[in-house]
Amino acid sequence: MSAERLRQALTAAARGAALTLLSAAGSPLLLALIALSLSLIPLGVGLYTTPAVLGLLRAHADRRRHLAQRWSGVTVPDDGRPFPRRTRPGFTGHAAHTFRLLQDPATWRDARWLLPDATLGSLLALLPPGLLAQGVLGVVLAAGGWRPVVEADGTHWYTFLPVSSQTTATLAGLLGLVLITLGLRFGPALVRRHFLLTRALLLPTGKQALTRRVERLQETRYDAVDSSAAELRRIERDLHDGAQARLVAMGMNLGAVEALIGNDPEQARKLLAQARENSAEALNELRDLVSGIHPPVLAERGLGDAARALALRMPLPVETDIDLPGRLPEPVESAAYFSVSELLTNAVKHSAAERVLLSIGHRPEDRALRISVRDDGRGGADATGGSGLLGIERRLGAFDGVLTVSSPAGGPTVVTIELPCTPLTSRAGAPAPAPGDSHGPARA
Repeated sequence: MSAERLRQALTAAARGAALTLLSAAGSPLLLALIALSLSLIPLGVGLYTTPAVLGLLRAHADRRRHLAQRWSGVTVPDDGRPFPRRTRPGFTGHAAHTFRLLQDPATWRDARWLLPDATLGSLLALLPPGLLAQGVLGVVLAAGGWRPVVEADGTHWYTFLPVSSQTTATLAGLLGLVLITLGLRFGPALVRRHFLLTRALLLPTGKQALTRRVERLQETRYDAVDSSAAELRRIERDLHDGAQARLVAMGMNLGAVEALIGNDPEQARKLLAQARENSAEALNELRDLVSGIHPPVLAERGLGDAARALALRMPLPVETDIDLPGRLPEPVESAAYFSVSELLTNAVKHSAAERVLLSIGHRPEDRALRISVRDDGRGGADATGGSGLLGIERRLGAFDGVLTVSSPAGGPTVVTIELPCTPLTSRAGAPAPAPGDSHGPARA
């Protein structure tokens, strides 16, 4: 087994132990608290405790969604609804808030997940560390550890083997090696199975998913209209304050040159020089404006080269890992490019990072573009705390894109974007061959 494979297996065992604690202890505790709080509602006490308990439930489920994405690359989407807040003071406000939470389908979906998570979920999480621990115990017994155990308690049962002599202890050691091999081989897959179970139970389905889908489409439509209007206002403002003003000044200078060229040629030459400078500056401003609308490198070379060009312009080292075998649809490329630009700018301005890693790839099986920006800065980024990340979310919303932020205090900060998109096209514009397609273009 390679060192990398061994590292992945041991990491899976550690993660499985942490997930076992969350599933076997956290989920049953929350289930008991929810049942207790709901039983206290007729007495009035539950109206005050239920929102807090359901807030813990939402945080518990969101934490598992985050770990699923971070540890196994399993996306567990929610319905996108923010946790409802109390809007009215007093007893009636608490009552209205509680019943609004109890009417939220997401509340009951998260609550139904707790029991399977505490049973089957904890079992799947326990297997990676349990197989390794039990295997090591078998090896210890075979190495002579069986003697004090048997002398103290008599025959010791190791799984299904009664250990009472060196022969049976050797058999236990062989079984232990088998268990260790299974743990190393299947540990990462078992952790992923745990998260796939979580996804199956937390995924919105049926009428709930359709209702939220319609609401989400309405929100993204309004956001797209607002973004287009804001972009038009920005273009008009930049043209009015920049290039238009310089072109007006150039026209005035040329009018003055026309009046002075016969009487004061020297002054006319100075005005011509100013007009030439104004024209050059107006041209540069128009180029910058066009680049802000749709950069030429993006139109000519595609997202991969445009992102590399962005990385080269950053004042700190940006390492790129870009795997795009073809071109994406232009709207998707544009949204991805400006999102990457905003994320890299945020990393430079706010993270105090020394290095940034930009990864861009396309997953043909999911028809999704995946972008990740990771920096080694101080962390603490909040998707709800500033206009930059919120602007990216609005931009991605028009394409059903998902923005995920992981930024614990002290770092690192990892921002992940997933954009559904049509299959890639080749550089010539023809559909790219699927992996393994024997009808793709011939290679020399």
